[in-house]
Amino acid sequence: MITFSNPPGAPQPASRYSQAALVEGPGKRLVISGQVGVALDGTVPPGGKAQIAQALANLKAVLAAHGATTADIVKITVFLTETALVGAWRAARDAAMEGAAPTSTLLIVAGLADPRFVVEVEAEAFLPA
Repeated sequence: MITFSNPPGAPQPASRYSQAALVEGPGKRLVISGQVGVALDGTVPPGGKAQIAQALANLKAVLAAHGATTADIVKITVFLTETALVGAWRAARDAAMEGAAPTSTLLIVAGLADPRFVVEVEAEAFLPA
């Protein structure tokens, strides 16, 4: 139902992601709002790595609530406020994706909705019928 590719006419990815995702067949599209590093009790963990881990945990919780896993993600977009967090993001993403390589966009931004936030992750998933 989902075919990921890195076509020969496009540059190879800089890390573990795919240049394209072809989604075919009956199913459902799940669009997930940006997840930030906020715990269920409303606290924001200190430090970029902790916020990245929390944002990914929040993303997985939303996926699970809809019967999906990271294997169902076809597109992931991350916003970081610090270039120094790119390596930590890539390592955490690779571990969270458990071998999957969805299409991906990474942006470095001046800020997010709350000045304490350093990461926001949004995703789209496809759930086969």
